[in-house]
Amino acid sequence: MRSLNASDTLPSPRPRAGGGVPFSARGAAPVQLRSTAVTQAVLWFRRDLRLGDHPALLAAAGQGDVVPLFVVDPRLWDPAGAPRRAWLVRSLRALSADLDGGLVVRTGDPRDVVPALAAEVDADAVHVTADAGPYGRERDQDVAAALQRDGRRLVRTGTPYAVGPGTVVTGAGGPYQVFTPFYRAWTAHGRPAPAGPPPALRRVRGVEGEPLPPEPDLDGAVLPDAGEAAALARWQEFREGALQRYDADRDRPGTAGTSALSAHLKYGEIHPRTLLADLAGDRGAGAERFRTELAWREFYADVLWHHPGSAREYLRPRYAQMRYDDPGRSARARERLAAWQEGRTGYPFVDAGMRQLLTEGWMHNRLRMVVASFLVKDLHLEWQVGARHFLHLLRDGDLASNQHGWQWVAGSGTDAAPYFRVFNPVAQGQRFDPDGAYVRAHVPELAHLPGSAVHEPWNHPDGYARDYPRRIVDHAGERAEALERFAEIRTE
Repeated sequence: MRSLNASDTLPSPRPRAGGGVPFSARGAAPVQLRSTAVTQAVLWFRRDLRLGDHPALLAAAGQGDVVPLFVVDPRLWDPAGAPRRAWLVRSLRALSADLDGGLVVRTGDPRDVVPALAAEVDADAVHVTADAGPYGRERDQDVAAALQRDGRRLVRTGTPYAVGPGTVVTGAGGPYQVFTPFYRAWTAHGRPAPAGPPPALRRVRGVEGEPLPPEPDLDGAVLPDAGEAAALARWQEFREGALQRYDADRDRPGTAGTSALSAHLKYGEIHPRTLLADLAGDRGAGAERFRTELAWREFYADVLWHHPGSAREYLRPRYAQMRYDDPGRSARARERLAAWQEGRTGYPFVDAGMRQLLTEGWMHNRLRMVVASFLVKDLHLEWQVGARHFLHLLRDGDLASNQHGWQWVAGSGTDAAPYFRVFNPVAQGQRFDPDGAYVRAHVPELAHLPGSAVHEPWNHPDGYARDYPRRIVDHAGERAEALERFAEIRTE
């Protein structure tokens, strides 16, 4: 699944077709005040929960006194699972502390909450970092219209990405469909330098907010520290250590070889522009590979910008015609889906990944590809079923990366793996977890098996001594079934 990991919990938007104006062309004009007097502004935080390298914050501070606002939107909050909610609450708590307790939290539809607060404090403008998601774009258009009716403005400054979605286009002016040429153009395009340090905000006093939502019960799951300081510390630790071996270790889930920055990036606790600036001049293999992985994140955001319907539908429509098993109609499909979700498929590498998701709200990227292939091609369920489950639980659940990572595995997306490339869960484990450390860490029923024996417990005399489940399907048989179904829709 091509991403650093796999903005939005998938709500029920009404996506508008087409691309729209690239981010880099929006909100770039200097702030024009209605008078020379100091005015009041609202800074509406969304996927930018930090103070450093924050162009929208600088724009708001340059206008006058500021109300820092976060809106708990039920359309995004309600579908989120406990890890996502817990991370957001912790990140907001850290942001509020950095603001000396000045973050104003309100709950409701932003279309109502934001214009009401702007009117309450008589703000000239509401400043935001532009949103690239289908729901966010529609929501922001509605908020802008409501503000305009009241004589106020929504000012978009900056983007969560190093290069705004919709900015990098082909020579013919269209979107890129393949990553490699996009990466070349993205690299050649250049990007702004990190914004300056945060100023001392002059906050509007006396604005009442609400308490942060209560942190949910994680049922034993353990999350890393959230917030800007944690993100910067993690980045420094990675740069000084695992980055040097990133090219070799990033696919080894039993090794701490990844940046672990995906959730920090998803919530904007650190900006990719900051990371790329820090890597400038570093031509080592690890740095080059890390830049490429950041670009995959930007590529998928660009694809979603041009094809908002791909958050729900097949980017290659013919794959919608395949025969899939439906958990809503088939008891066997429901049972298999539950086994996959709970990490009891009988394939240790798959089960380790799914249990890591349950206990950490995160899964190593190599495992994201393996478990996605297993769901689509061994269990014959549609990619949307797995994508929804991931978005519910992943603390880094980014809509663009998640949906298009799943489509990549399913064969229906950009740069898609050919459908006949079916991940073998045993071979993948033997290759990327050769000593079995990852499986033993997440599947205690197999902790007694030595070395690579954990990947084939059926071949060890004590493989099932601790009640590890038997395989729910035969991989070779289901691979043949998947290819047979693909042949039914294949066109020459």
